Amino acid sequence: MLPLHTPDPRERVPAGSPRLRARPTTLGTAAGGEVVAFQQVHDYRPPRWSVPEHPQQMHIDVKVPDLDVAEPQVLALGATLLDGSDKPVGHRVYADPAGHPFCLVTPPN
Repeated sequence: MLPLHTPDPRERVPAGSPRLRARPTTLGTAAGGEVVAFQQVHDYRPPRWSVPEHPQQMHIDVKVPDLDVAEPQVLALGATLLDGSDKPVGHRVYADPAGHPFCLVTPPN
């Protein structure tokens, strides 16, 4: 399980996710059957990419075959682009709706 802090867990899991619970921790099933937990924190302060006063705490790298195909999918789920190139290979940095940074990365050639 990968727990992520958030101000409101119910807003973090996409509608129709197979595992939702009305508790402080809301669970969503990620690809491959892994579980991501969104844990409510009342005084939540989101991390900020590249700002030491608001450390990222951790981030996830998600392998994708093409950044240009994957980007619209994460943006539709509420992600925000933080850093990256316009090339379809390499990596791009995003934040989820609660501010957690994550990267979409392509496998090395």
